[in-house]
Amino acid sequence: MPLFKKSLLTLCAFTVFFLTYSMQVSAQEKEKQGLIQVKIAIINIDAIRANAEVVKDIQRQIKTLRTEFQKDIQKEEEELRNANQELARQRGILSPEAFAQERKKFEQRLVEVQRLVQNRKQDLEKVRSDALRQVEIKLNKIVIDIANKQGITLVLRTEQLIFWAKPLEITGVVLKELNAVMSSLKVAVPDMNPKKK
Repeated sequence: MPLFKKSLLTLCAFTVFFLTYSMQVSAQEKEKQGLIQVKIAIINIDAIRANAEVVKDIQRQIKTLRTEFQKDIQKEEEELRNANQELARQRGILSPEAFAQERKKFEQRLVEVQRLVQNRKQDLEKVRSDALRQVEIKLNKIVIDIANKQGITLVLRTEQLIFWAKPLEITGVVLKELNAVMSSLKVAVPDMNPKKK
């Protein structure tokens, strides 16, 4: 048994020596080959989106546009209700052919309003997406600038990770810079004229 322990200790010592020597040779070879050392940073994009002043500004503008849109749609819906009531009142007065023709006009108007609602929703979503895309472009530029200044070679998103050391996180620095250079963004206003849709 003592011989076995002695052999095992010799094997462990040889392994440690070999690994240490290999790491030194590997580091020297990497230097010769011009390989870079990896410096990692972590960023929480969801936290930036939730706390960035520009994103809050975009959300406020979209909310205002949505409120205006809903007012317009409520007017259209009120006109439709009135037209439907008028049509019901005329049912006994008009001939079946005339009533069918008026009913068809009403249904066409109903389809137009439904199309208008769908178009407005799509317009608002497009405006929102376009604005957030501009923020994303600026955000990416800021991350790259910070990475270059700090010698960071790899930036990972928190949603890709299970655990990380807090000193690796650059979320606060990126958010501060984004708020400094882009605290607001004018959202393009979609054409809300119901006659053009």
